[in-house]
Amino acid sequence: MLEALAGVFQTEGLLWLLTGVVAAGLVRGFAGFGSGMIIMPVASAVLSPVAAVTFMMMAELLGPLPNLPAAWRDGAPRDVARLMFGAILTVPLGILCLSIIDANVFSWAVSVSVFILLALLISGWRYKGDLTAKMTILTGGLGGFMGGFAGVPGPPVIMLYMSSRLPIAVIRANFLLYLLAIDAVMIAVFFALDLFIWKIALLGLMAGIPNVIANMIGALLFNPDAERIFRMIAYLVIAASAILGLPIWN
Repeated sequence: MLEALAGVFQTEGLLWLLTGVVAAGLVRGFAGFGSGMIIMPVASAVLSPVAAVTFMMMAELLGPLPNLPAAWRDGAPRDVARLMFGAILTVPLGILCLSIIDANVFSWAVSVSVFILLALLISGWRYKGDLTAKMTILTGGLGGFMGGFAGVPGPPVIMLYMSSRLPIAVIRANFLLYLLAIDAVMIAVFFALDLFIWKIALLGLMAGIPNVIANMIGALLFNPDAERIFRMIAYLVIAASAILGLPIWN
């Protein structure tokens, strides 16, 4: 056991990984999303694709739990269930692609997906229709594939909800519920496919402790009446993630 722990603390880029986890927890607690788009650029720079996703999902597993009761109260669990119905169908396909992808291609996939989301949001495009069950399921399916393949299941769902006219408190709660649920699904598929890198999984769980604290601090900073600030911070998080995720920094 002591040897396993020693191996964990000798992981390359450990300080960067922990810094990314704390920053991601603060943003996740405040906005309800964005943690994967902060952790993955850092993790993909120092770990293999499978190891990077393993670290991300394990590090995120514990962090949102203190905010779960409030998210269940404020959110729309039926919509989240529809998202997850689509995601469950596509997460395994994404993970199978992840297991064979080249590390450099993987880094570009993470960065490009974030850039596309940023461009769509800044363009001012807004979805003016109702969030139908079919649209929600399809969005969840796309998010599930992106989560399994690139470790970023949030962009399609973020695009759907951030461009809607739902109250900010509902959007934030749905993000938190969806991202926590998809992490659980991805962990189950990784285990079933025997893809776990146990040293990295243990490191992710240990990183979950500062992630919990950061999530709680971020939640205290959230103000449902400050919609403009909410959207501004969300855009800044996406922009920073896209820039830091560029493979040229590797």
